[in-house]
Amino acid sequence: MGFEQLAELKKQLAAARAEAAPAAKPVAKPGAKPARKPSPPRRAAPAHKPATDARPAAEARPAADAKPVDPVVKSIGRLQKRFPNVFPKNPAPKLPLKVGIFEDLVVHAKELSLSEAELRDAIKTWCRGSRYWKCLVEGAARVDLTGGEAGKVTAQEAAGAQRLQAHRAGRGAAKAAASPADVSANASAASATLQAEAESQPQVASTDTPAAESATPPAAPSATAEA
Repeated sequence: MGFEQLAELKKQLAAARAEAAPAAKPVAKPGAKPARKPSPPRRAAPAHKPATDARPAAEARPAADAKPVDPVVKSIGRLQKRFPNVFPKNPAPKLPLKVGIFEDLVVHAKELSLSEAELRDAIKTWCRGSRYWKCLVEGAARVDLTGGEAGKVTAQEAAGAQRLQAHRAGRGAAKAAASPADVSANASAASATLQAEAESQPQVASTDTPAAESATPPAAPSATAEA
């Protein structure tokens, strides 16, 4: 092979290598600023988290808004917890109580953490109202603290309970229709009538025909007392 042929072969090899090699990077012009890399996308600001100790608006209200619980309601609640079969919760109907059941309760006063006065108020409140008067049906069995039978409701006791229910119903209707002055006059007359009836009847269970009913009745016990 001659020298000329060898040189031609080298040129062909060089051309083949140039075609196979990747394109050369462009040479930066002198004085040109380098291209800036694109900045990464910014992250969205996290949503504001509520303070961990934030409380609902209802809890933040002053405690003064809460209504105080009637002490009699608390006393009745203890009786219901200790003697659930004798003092059932609403909507279960009430039961006629044994005559003299107050004396039986006094024995449990220390256990119930109640004084005799608190027990008396609780029994009077329990036996005042339509839910108790409705259970005073002639011949119905009275119950003691064990839930056992302890006497029967007499015809006279049942009639007295019916009169009390009718009086309360009529008083409510009259109060809704009459003026404040008329209501006061009617209440005084009705109180005198009931007082005379209560004094003329024998004492029954110390509470079935309470003298307190003849006076201006206290505010109706809350739902807990009727529970």
